[in-house]
Amino acid sequence: MAGPPSGTDPHPSTMTATNATSTPRQRPPGRPPRQVRVRRRSLAGCAALGAFVVASWAPGQRPARASTVAEQRARLPPPATCQDPVAGVWKSHSYDKIYLDWTIFTLEMRRVAEGSEEFEGTITNQSWIAEAHESSPPACRGDLHYVISMDAQGNVHDQTVNFGGVGNYRVDDVPCGTWDMGYNLDHFTGVIDPEILEFQTVNNDGGRAVNEPVVFRRVACLDGDEVDTAPRVAVVPPPFYPPEEEGGGCGFRS
Repeated sequence: MAGPPSGTDPHPSTMTATNATSTPRQRPPGRPPRQVRVRRRSLAGCAALGAFVVASWAPGQRPARASTVAEQRARLPPPATCQDPVAGVWKSHSYDKIYLDWTIFTLEMRRVAEGSEEFEGTITNQSWIAEAHESSPPACRGDLHYVISMDAQGNVHDQTVNFGGVGNYRVDDVPCGTWDMGYNLDHFTGVIDPEILEFQTVNNDGGRAVNEPVVFRRVACLDGDEVDTAPRVAVVPPPFYPPEEEGGGCGFRS
């Protein structure tokens, strides 16, 4: 797989989790963490990896590896209705059945100017190695869990999204395991369905992710862009109050 983008430090961080209490699980051969450059120690290992990559990326021969659209949708929060039809926070949540890792992508998309089709913001990737039933990060047991972010730019024209990372990536956190690898910037394209506030996209990062299917849903609005849909109860005084009578009991006057 491709290494880090040109001009970036291949070893951006040496942060190590300190709360691991057990021996890390051994990953199957040929299954490195997400978007990571791994050095193979033998020609045989390189040949095996190359054969696997060619077989799995060849058109029409790539095995089903990602969560289905229905599975991804079921994990996402409800859609957010905002004043802007596109700007907001978009999220995905998928599992890779070959690399055995979970990934939550978060796109924060802001218009460069009011009415503009150009957008800027950030892309955040939280990934962790775990079993298929562990859709939330488990307690640290030595397997890699990291949070990567990057600045992003792109455009949305006729509901078609083109949004990708720019500059250098940032290693924001490594709650478990050790990060000493490179990362390719993410790039998403897809078409928004305004009825359900989702877009099905493919991720291409120049490395492991090649036309990788991802479902995004807008789950939050930007500050001040929310649509007020809360019900309101109008409290209006009755149109007529009878005159008070003097005398009588219980405070009445007759």
